[in-house]
Amino acid sequence: MSEEKHKGERIAKAIARAGICSRRDAEKLIEKGNVKVNGKQISSAALNITTEDHIVVNGKPLPKLEQTRLFLYHKPPGLVTSHRDEKGRSTVFDELPDHMPRVVSIGRLDLNTEGLLLLTNDGGLSRHLELPDTGWKRKYRVRVNGKVNERRLLSLKNGITVEGVRYKSIDAKLEGQPEDREEAGANSWISITLLEGKNREIRRVMEALGLKVTRLIRTDYGPFSLGKMQRGAVSEVKTDVMSKQISQYFKDKNIVLKRTEPENNTRFGSTNNSEKTNNYKKPYAKSGDSNKNTQKNTGFSKKRDKK
Repeated sequence: MSEEKHKGERIAKAIARAGICSRRDAEKLIEKGNVKVNGKQISSAALNITTEDHIVVNGKPLPKLEQTRLFLYHKPPGLVTSHRDEKGRSTVFDELPDHMPRVVSIGRLDLNTEGLLLLTNDGGLSRHLELPDTGWKRKYRVRVNGKVNERRLLSLKNGITVEGVRYKSIDAKLEGQPEDREEAGANSWISITLLEGKNREIRRVMEALGLKVTRLIRTDYGPFSLGKMQRGAVSEVKTDVMSKQISQYFKDKNIVLKRTEPENNTRFGSTNNSEKTNNYKKPYAKSGDSNKNTQKNTGFSKKRDKK
């Protein structure tokens, strides 16, 4: 078919936004001939489509675009952050509740890294929030084994090159008072803040300082915090929070978020006020916002707990 450009959005973006797969995987599906537009097979992702076009992916019509949703997930260690694992290991997505929509991760956490992982049904939002240009900081707590040189730790603000890889400014601070550190022996906790997170960055940088990482927890991603969420728990971000904190994305994509009433989330479990957790950092909010929690802790648990 003629792949003449027209108004709309790139087809790979549309497939990703529908939650089928990532944009990159969508492009691969197109190259393999697994995508049809208006009944005709396409072989190039250089095509814009509109809501009037009929898209079929892997023999199934492209699902109607759902409203963008964002979730916070407390990833336990030992899970792979991918939909498929060639080694057959359990993935984050294997452990999500049955009634969750299909989601993709915003960034990744290593197999043995735990803590806050953002999930969304909007592939475009995932890419947007992964970009360092978004300006969202990632915060971690790292337990290391070895003698910590605080001067070298502070020098990480100037960046560091490890085995030919250049890592940008890293804000790293040793936790606790000196007397507490002595009692802890060879193990110490370090708070680390990154603006970008390259593959295994923290582990490699700590190794370059002569330290072995024995535990790594991501506590914050931009304005969102792990708070007191239990391992395996999922909390959905309210639409009004998304509209404030990710406003530029929705403006650029001309996406209008419809306010979701609390009762619309009852299929994911009800929540008592006493069960709410503070997963949202107020400094990111505009002045005048209320002090109410901006996420609802839905009390999700792993599938294996549902016996």
